[in-house]
Amino acid sequence: MLHAALAGAALGAIGIAPARAGGSEQLRSFLGQIRSARGEFTQRVGGGDARVRTSSGSFVFQRPGRFRWTYSQPYEQVIVADGETLYLYDKDLNQVTVKRLAGTIPASPASILFGSDQFDREFEVRDAGARDGMQWIVATPRARDSAFERIEIGFRDGLPAAMLLADGFGQVSQLSFAKVERNPALDPRTFRFTPPPGADVLDSR
Repeated sequence: MLHAALAGAALGAIGIAPARAGGSEQLRSFLGQIRSARGEFTQRVGGGDARVRTSSGSFVFQRPGRFRWTYSQPYEQVIVADGETLYLYDKDLNQVTVKRLAGTIPASPASILFGSDQFDREFEVRDAGARDGMQWIVATPRARDSAFERIEIGFRDGLPAAMLLADGFGQVSQLSFAKVERNPALDPRTFRFTPPPGADVLDSR
């Protein structure tokens, strides 16, 4: 028992919640200890009679409020936040949408989980038990105008391994994360975005 307790304390000290910890405990560990990360994701979106659409790409984040969420398959899109401004770039349309980051309805899973440390201020969180080798939470947005009805996050070893986002129209997005690197040193230029020449820029700041 003593060895187990010491091991748990050591894992917590380096930002890894013990595997037996509940989802909300692992969420607190993640928000408190993981200041930056990068990895890969796969996203599946469907609902009702709609055909399931699958996309994949990579992400990198650095708190507070900096992230780059890149879709590489099947279409190229980039969502970048530099701490103040949010950029959404669609390569096929050659169009950039620009918004103020503060007060913006979350535009991607990255902005929900990686944008700030105020998760519990924006969501009501409860534990949802274990399944598929992960400890889950259910988060309900406190804001009435949120784009999502509920968000489920599955944690493994103190890191998010899966997410489920359900909106008010019956659409569900399921994500899985892989090859996640904890607290890497990041180039500040990662979170800068300059619209490509000739792009149509829609700026609503």
